[in-house]
Amino acid sequence: MRAEKKLLTGEYVARLNASPFFIVIGYQGLKVSHFTELRKRLTGVGAEVHVVKNTIFRVAAQEAGVTDLNGSLTGQMAVVTGQKDISAAAKTLKNFAAEFDKLKLKFGYLNNQRLEVASIIALADLPSLDVLRAKLLGLFNAPATQLVTLINTPATQLAQVIKAKAEKAE
Repeated sequence: MRAEKKLLTGEYVARLNASPFFIVIGYQGLKVSHFTELRKRLTGVGAEVHVVKNTIFRVAAQEAGVTDLNGSLTGQMAVVTGQKDISAAAKTLKNFAAEFDKLKLKFGYLNNQRLEVASIIALADLPSLDVLRAKLLGLFNAPATQLVTLINTPATQLAQVIKAKAEKAE
């Protein structure tokens, strides 16, 4: 392998190792302006997309520990990686693919587990990480709130009865 290809391979290995996920997309037929728009949208959710040659990516993926690519690297492809939430990146890709039908989801990996297109779309349909955290905190707070309400109810009712008696006596 030539020195330039080794350098590119090393760069992609570092990118794959630094990211908890990657999603491979096909972009054949997508205009440059649309691809630039995709880059902007992905940057907004903490992800980035890079066009890569299939052979270089195959070698980089094997060096990064991804072994079961099984001939799925065909055609013009790009790789989406990120440091944040895979759900936000998948949602951006799904919405972009709906707008511009040239973009095709191929497959992905999350923590060394292969994701097919259906799994990526399922991740895209999930609420954002902040919304999920808020729901979880709400579930944790609900029993405590109900307990406080239950404890305060007799005292509140007693106070209302005493107030009513006092107003009646006047």
